[in-house]
Parts: sequence; C-alpha cells; structure tokens
Amino acid sequence: MTDCEIAALVARILKEATLEEKVAMMSGHGFLSQIQESGGRMGAHPYRAGGGCERLGIPAFYFTDGPRGVVRGSGACFPCTMARGATFDRDLERRVGEVMGIEARAGGCNLSGAVCVNLLRHPAWGRAQETYGEDPYHLGEMGAALAVGIQTHNVVATAKHFALNSIENARFKVDVRVDPRTLREVYLPHFKRILDAGCASVMSAYNKVNGEYCGHNRGLLTDILRGEWGFEGFVHSDWLLGVYHPYAAAAGLDVENPEPINFGQRLVDAVRSGAIEPQVIDTACGRILTTLYRFAAAEDPLDAYTPEMVACDAHRAIALEAALKSAVLLKNDRVLPLDRNAIRRIAVAGRLASLRNTGDRGSSQVFPPYVITAIDGLKEYLGVEKVVLAGDENDPALAATAASEADAAIVVVGYTAADEGEYIPGDMSGGDAQSGQRPRRAIGGDRDDLGLPAEEIALIRAVASSNSRTVVVVVSGSAVSMTEWIDAAPAVLQTFYSGMEGGRALAKLLFGDESPSGKLPFTVPVSPADLPPFDKNADTIEYGPYQGYTLMEKTGRTPGFAFGFGLSYSSFRYRALRVRRTQNGIEAQVSITNVGNVEADEIAQLYVGFPGHAVDRPKKLLRGFERVRLKPGETRTIRFSVTLDALRYYDPVTREWRLEPGTHVISAGGSSREEDLIRREVVL
Repeated sequence: MTDCEIAALVARILKEATLEEKVAMMSGHGFLSQIQESGGRMGAHPYRAGGGCERLGIPAFYFTDGPRGVVRGSGACFPCTMARGATFDRDLERRVGEVMGIEARAGGCNLSGAVCVNLLRHPAWGRAQETYGEDPYHLGEMGAALAVGIQTHNVVATAKHFALNSIENARFKVDVRVDPRTLREVYLPHFKRILDAGCASVMSAYNKVNGEYCGHNRGLLTDILRGEWGFEGFVHSDWLLGVYHPYAAAAGLDVENPEPINFGQRLVDAVRSGAIEPQVIDTACGRILTTLYRFAAAEDPLDAYTPEMVACDAHRAIALEAALKSAVLLKNDRVLPLDRNAIRRIAVAGRLASLRNTGDRGSSQVFPPYVITAIDGLKEYLGVEKVVLAGDENDPALAATAASEADAAIVVVGYTAADEGEYIPGDMSGGDAQSGQRPRRAIGGDRDDLGLPAEEIALIRAVASSNSRTVVVVVSGSAVSMTEWIDAAPAVLQTFYSGMEGGRALAKLLFGDESPSGKLPFTVPVSPADLPPFDKNADTIEYGPYQGYTLMEKTGRTPGFAFGFGLSYSSFRYRALRVRRTQNGIEAQVSITNVGNVEADEIAQLYVGFPGHAVDRPKKLLRGFERVRLKPGETRTIRFSVTLDALRYYDPVTREWRLEPGTHVISAGGSSREEDLIRREVVL
C-alpha cells in the first residue's frame, strides 16, 4: 500500500473501532500466561505487543528481544553489543541486524528490542554489555546500522531504553537529574541519529528523569521526541513495571507492555470520565497502526522466512566474523601471534575457559544450538592432544606447574552472569543456558568492583611466572581494571562475551590467522576515582556532561587504556591530514599506510576540538570513524565529512543549537590518545 492508502485505512479503522477495541491495541496481551506455560523461558513464544483486532482483521505486533541475537527458539548468538561496538564496523553491524530480522521473521515476530543504545556512563553498570560504548556519536552510528539491518526484513526495530538508563539495580526507582544541555548533547543525540535513520519504534525506560518516570515523561516522549525531532513512530513501555497510571497515554506512551495493567479498563474509564481526551487514544492508535501497516504491506526481500534459516551456516559465519573483529589486543610483549608449528603443548587455565559464557541471563539471553568455548576452539584448531586444561582458580600452584611444561599458556578470566547483567527478581529472571529454565533467585545487577577477583589475579600471576608466553584473555561486558596484575601479563586480549563462535575466533586470533583489530569503545580507568560517581542503589543521581574520555581529558588524568585504543599484529602510519571548510561543514582526509608485515584492519578515528570560549565543551569529541583493511606496504586515503550540526552546542536559554565561530582542531589517528593523533586547524 502507498502512504495515502495506509492513511485512509487507518482513518477507517479508527472510525469503526470501539473505544475498548482501540484501547486493546495499546497494550500487549498473554505474556504472563505464556511465560508460565514455558516454565519461565524467554522467547518460547512470540509476545503480542500492541495492535491487533480480530473483529476488524487487524494484525498485531509480536515482540522478540535482543541484542545478542533473536530471543526466540535456538537462534544465532552474536558477540554482545559492547563487543560489536569494539568492531567500529557499520557494515558488519547492519549485516548482524539483517540476520536478526530474518530470524525474527522465521520465529513469527515483527518487533525487535535489539537496538539498546544507553550511553555507558560508568563501567560498573550491569547492563553495559547490551550497549555499544561511552560515546554518543559511536552509539548512534552503530545503533542506526543495526536498526536499518533489522528493518530490511520488515521487522520494526525499537531503540531502547529512552532515556538515561544506565544503573541496573535501582532502575525501577532512581531519579536521574540532568540539565537540558547535557541531556541533548550527551544522552540523547544517539537516539535521534537512529530514529533519523528510520528506526520506527522507541521503548521507554523504567527510571525517572527529572522527577518523572520515563513512561510518563511528556518532556521526553512528546516535547523532544515528537516536537523537536518529528518522530512519527510509536513508543512502547519496557517489560512490566514501566507504567504506573493511565495518564502515561496523554504524556505520549502508545503501548503498555506486556499486559494491560494500566492501559486496559483503567484507561477506558479515564476516557469515559473525561480525565483523558478521546483524541489521545486515536493519536496513539494512529501511530501504532500506521507503523504496523507500513511494514506489513511492504514487499519482503526474501520469498519466505523459514525455520531452516535460523542459525544457518551463513549466520554462523557472521557470528564468527564479529568475534574476530571485536577482540581488542591491549598488551603484547612479543608473545603473539603464537607459532602453530612450534606449539607441542598449550596450557589453558581458568574456569571460564570451558564455560559456555555468552553474557547475562536476562531478557537478552539467546539459546544457540552450540557455543564454542575457549578450550573447544583451541582443541579444534590444534588437535586435542596438544591442549591441556591446566587447572583453575582453586589451585594456582597446580596450574602454574602445568603451564611450566607447556610452550605457551592461556589464562581465561573475567565475569559471568553471576557477576553482571540485567537485574531481574527471581521469577522474572533469565534461564540457564544448559537447561533453558529460569532460576528462582534474583540474578545479574551492577558490579561492586571493577577489578578481577583475587583468586583470578593469583592465577594470572602464578601461570605467568612459570611461562613467559602467557596470554590473559579477559571476558567481560565493559571495562576491567587491570592495574593489580597487568605488569605480570606478557599479553592481554579482551574478547568480551564473544558469542557462539567465540572459541573458534580466539584460536584464529592467538595464532595469527587474523590480526586483532578491535578498539576499545570505552575508557579503562586506572582507578575508580577517575570515574563519575556511581551508586547502584541510588534514589537520586545527577548526570553531568563529562564521562569516559571527555572526563579524563577534562581532569587531566591518564587512563589505563584510552577510548579507541587497540593493538594489532601490524603497525600503521598516519600522514597527510587535510582539512577544509565547506558550505555544509568540514571535510577531512588522511592517508594510512600499513608499515608492518601482515595484512590487517585499522580503525581510523576523527576527533573535533572546539573553540570553547562561548561555553565549556570537551577537549575533543569523536565525529568520524572508518575501518580499512590494508596489505603490508599498502596506503589508503580515508575521507570524513562532518556536518555543521555535528559541531553545534545547545543553548538552553534560547532552546536553539548554536555554532561557535573560531578555530576548530581536527585530529585523526588510531585512538583518542594525543600521541596517536595528527592535527590540523580549521576556522569556522
């Protein structure tokens, strides 16, 4: 159907439907009975999440969560979102989104909750693994790519959680206080970028912003989302406890999920009593139905979406590619890559080495047909006889003895769902990866410590002291403090939660089949004192304009590892940075040469520094990135375009975006560190 035909159809439906039928379209139905039927396992059913009217022949939305993959059946499990953030690869993320769209359709779903883009303000946030990192520009680019990929197959993508949701344990109660400028410059621009790319739905957050729950927050849902940004899609609540009163509909919330607790009879009564205008209901239903029919009436790229497509070979290959591109090499004292021909025996230590550990067990848990663990991958790559499980944290001395008899040692450390993840009370909590059942105790939550457990540090030191070719593999959802042990580790590789193909990717990376190419999408601090304040049980907290690399540069502190940092088995030289002012903004280009001996990917980053006289601003902000593959000796020129809008600041007095005239410093290089950048100035 054309847009005009859809508009006419929606108008007819709104005229024919009763008030009760319209209100019924504004909520999900059946989730609680379905979750009970499935024994608590998420994704056993498609969940009805708005729309639908049997009498009038109107279809409904059916929801599946993400963002590691489709939480429906036994689908492909990708590296967690933070890992994919480390790839800085828009094209890969779009292809990941396409896989999610295909597998959602194969599972009977047409609404995806995979696009999670809350900004990482502090690495202790338990749900950090579900987002891409700490920088708004990077978040927007990666989230837009995922949304476009998902919607390619006529599955509506939802950007979540709107907004300022970055404390897990207190998410149902915390009131986040933020000023208008910080809100628009730091915590919202990535949402706008994703919606401008066509993402058709938004999920409201549980928390409060400036005293009002997000699902009831007219300032967010109507004034900014619809008024300032012109968003035409629909907004639905988070899953349970996201709505407390029918007036949320008047504030701009269109759908209450997953059940009509407040958007059922209570909403009907509020309209009949005059407390809520009937037009509120028609407006919400109009947005729901228009979005539904735009996707339902569009032609599909594929002839059919069948169960055989789920976790098929092509989708597994993309999972492997993502795992290869996401690993970040943080330290390498001439240990890596290992020589396959010289390895007679390799010792693998740590309980995580043989654990199926794809991330938390909350709403994003995927149930893939298999998971290749670290030791699985090494045995497959080298042969079973060459790989020895040296021991774990329970006996570091025993692991050290086994490591001393090997040609190299791998120590796998980090976190599991017991340490970080979505915090869900017992009966709502996610399932066990082996049994598929939900534990009855509460799980997940924010971290209390950014470091590794003492027993893991002891294991690292013991093994490294007995084998000079020790590689520490760090599994986590965000930053891990390494100050206490990194001096003892000859090599460190952060793999995050690397998905179903993680073990295969690890072996290929360790032995140089592929060079590590990921870059940190966050800053790793030396000390927690270098970070913004964080209280996982807070009732109220204030979010300021500085966090991550902008805070480090503002305070003059040196991070343990900088945003955008990542080593390679090759080396790259940047030169010939050129910058020019255009009518629409700034154009820059820089040449990169692979001066090493192996073919490898490099991620070029562009930062902009501002005059900073009119208002206080960060020293620099990321405004471009590109991944490029180079053969030894090859040179490639990368071009960036930065719009004037990307250079403006928000004036809360006039409520306008302003461009400050003066000298802007353009920097390009392989990380945010000053020593990794070359610079030019341009006057605007």
